[in-house]
Amino acid sequence: MKIICIGRNYAAHIKELNGDITEKPVIFLKPDTALIPKHNTFFYPNFSKNIHYEAEVVIKICRLGKNIEGKFAHRYFNELTVGIDFTARDLQEECSHKGNPWEISKSFDFSAPVGNFIHKSFFENVYSLDFGLKINENWVQQANTSEMIYSFDKIIAYISAYFTLKTGDLIFTGTPVGVGSVQKNDHLKAFLGNQMVLELDVK
Repeated sequence: MKIICIGRNYAAHIKELNGDITEKPVIFLKPDTALIPKHNTFFYPNFSKNIHYEAEVVIKICRLGKNIEGKFAHRYFNELTVGIDFTARDLQEECSHKGNPWEISKSFDFSAPVGNFIHKSFFENVYSLDFGLKINENWVQQANTSEMIYSFDKIIAYISAYFTLKTGDLIFTGTPVGVGSVQKNDHLKAFLGNQMVLELDVK
């Protein structure tokens, strides 16, 4: 399986990072070693002093697909959850400043914890679905999937032009405004609708 991530998909988040809205989705990849085993602990890596959380809705591909038309894209996922795209912001800024790829800041081991998946039929409308992240019981990110610049269907159609999608592939669909740093001993809870789907300690 592969983990495909979308950047710059919420206008307010783009603004908070002083970026620009892109004409096409921004894509980067994470290896499967970015997933966290079921013990639900994120160990702060020793190569960074500024790890940021980025909560995102994650969809799971349920069938093989290539060059998928947007009108059929909804058939290619039936489960979703919330994941966290942990980012070594100091490494990302250093790499970007030098004009180098910044995979080491996004794709390191355990940088993509993923919550429990819920079938989309559980929700009234996944295209207008609240989600968010609490740290130490305080809301730090709250958004709705209707705020995405590129919808689930547009993302699937665009990605499938470049990568064959396989059953079990995960797509992180972008983070909303409110990203920030995590510290050791923080306790994170991610919600999809009113369902807590991910609980995580930082050590």
